[in-house]
Amino acid sequence: MAHTYTQLLTHIVFSTKHRFPFIDAELQERLFPYMGGIIRQLDGIPILVNGVADHVHLLAFLPARMAVSDVLRTVKSNSSRWVHEQFSSKSKFEWQTGYAAFSVSRWDLEKIKNYIANQEEHHRKKTFQEEFLQFLKEYEIEYDERYIWD
Repeated sequence: MAHTYTQLLTHIVFSTKHRFPFIDAELQERLFPYMGGIIRQLDGIPILVNGVADHVHLLAFLPARMAVSDVLRTVKSNSSRWVHEQFSSKSKFEWQTGYAAFSVSRWDLEKIKNYIANQEEHHRKKTFQEEFLQFLKEYEIEYDERYIWD
């Protein structure tokens, strides 16, 4: 085959360091579009970036030429640096070290998009930790809870 064809739709979840609630409404309004712009600069296609005070969900088509870890390293480091430059009051802002990434079928796109869009409502009932563990269980990802949280 002479060309490469991919459709790498990925749902990515990560939190602030120690789940500190840094991401207030003012920051969300500017940070989420900025993160989408980073994905575009990497030749990805952001579908939706949303979250709540202590974590973010990204839904994006990722570029075939980059590993998920490279995309996330770029998104997290650039967005963290941007927060420090734009919001002097958030000088202690940090992302957690890790992340979770789940492949999404094109047929599930609207379902996942709706889930991400409704984060505020969803987290009135469930904490980030509960949500994260539920994802790991649903996707049958083995984990040791001693090493999940930083």
